[in-house]
Amino acid sequence: MTLLRCISPIDGSVFAERETLSPDAARSAIDRVRAAQAQWAARPLQDRIDLVMAGVAAVGAMTDEIVPELARMMGRPIRYGGEFGGFNERASYMAEIAKDALADIAVGEDASFKRYIKRVPHGVVLVVAPWNYPYMTAINTVAPALIAGNTVVLKHATQTLLVGERMARAFHSAGVPEDVFMNVFLDHQTTSGLIAQNSFDFVNFTGSVAGGAEMERAAAGTFTGVATELGGKDPGYVMEDADLDAAVETLIDGAMFNSGQCCCGIERIYVHESLYDAFVEKAVGIVKGYKLGNPLDPETTLGPMANIRFAAEVRAQIAEAVADGATAHIETFAEDDGAAYLTPQILTGVTHEMRVMRDESFGPVVGIMKVSSDDEAIALMNDSEFGLTASLWTADVARAERVGDRIETGTVFMNRADYLDPSLCWTGCKNTGRGGGLSVIGYHNLTRPKSYHLKKVTT
Repeated sequence: MTLLRCISPIDGSVFAERETLSPDAARSAIDRVRAAQAQWAARPLQDRIDLVMAGVAAVGAMTDEIVPELARMMGRPIRYGGEFGGFNERASYMAEIAKDALADIAVGEDASFKRYIKRVPHGVVLVVAPWNYPYMTAINTVAPALIAGNTVVLKHATQTLLVGERMARAFHSAGVPEDVFMNVFLDHQTTSGLIAQNSFDFVNFTGSVAGGAEMERAAAGTFTGVATELGGKDPGYVMEDADLDAAVETLIDGAMFNSGQCCCGIERIYVHESLYDAFVEKAVGIVKGYKLGNPLDPETTLGPMANIRFAAEVRAQIAEAVADGATAHIETFAEDDGAAYLTPQILTGVTHEMRVMRDESFGPVVGIMKVSSDDEAIALMNDSEFGLTASLWTADVARAERVGDRIETGTVFMNRADYLDPSLCWTGCKNTGRGGGLSVIGYHNLTRPKSYHLKKVTT
């Protein structure tokens, strides 16, 4: 067994510890989850929906405890509250569309034949969730998987060690059977071993590119479906007809909120030359107004990064860029401790030769470049190994659609950024991964088609 430790970014103390299951104990737990699946799937759909939404409400009832707990685990300031708004919105939407999304597809019926396609659950779904938005990213899969009739095993990130426990406790209190939704603590080796042994029927992983590759390697030859949401380097493009104030406010917030630790956070911005100087000036003014500090302080607007090693990577990218000619516009904040508390930074004079414009930063830094045309901006936006979202700023919807059609990305935003609409498929391309969550497509990915070709007996 391994001891998992959540180190609080507030002060470097150990906030929580849990022992992992041994391989034998883990297999026994998964056996119970598998045994419970058929009975869960046999329940009426509305019963499953009601139980899941009762579990969601039970999580909401814990918000006063969850908010400071998240601050201690991963550093998000308490002034922003918890994640229940998005958590509830996503689960509620998936509950709302479940009947239609999971309905049989009628192909045809006459005197001789009845033909249709059912959507049936995979069986046991493993959800491996990340720490940056630990409740919302988990519910993206947990809610529709359970509603569709799967049983679910949740393995959460060590940095947010207590989230899975809270979710499981809430759902169990609402009546979801313990063996239908199970939180587990596993080390990487045991997780990979279980996948390789075909213990799961579907795996949903959100995390690093390296972690996603490990999941796929573990599943190789098992024919287990693996959906991944991995790295990102999401761009914003501000065209000459954009609402400048709205673009600056939204894109900089998209780059800096949650200390830049957002899957679809803005990591690079391309601004038309006619607006470039004004955009940079306004952006610098916004960032200089942030208050870096203890996330438990209601006045704090920017907390520490979740882990010292994450901050070290961002510092390294910034230092390398400055050494190669970039300009850093934000002087070091007094609260910057050289560890988890990191000064937010805006860089100009950047190029795609610099890691800060190529590698995922996942921190409070953004590079801003001047462009002269859509063609130039599109080429730069596509010059990335990642493809999750892109944020376009223009008054012209048709132009945004034309540009969007040429961008290699999973989602195209116009005049907004960093938001997950549950009615749209959450997906990516290139090294961001494959698969799709939420929307009707989320249900398609969490079920398999089963065809019925029934020949009637006629006299």
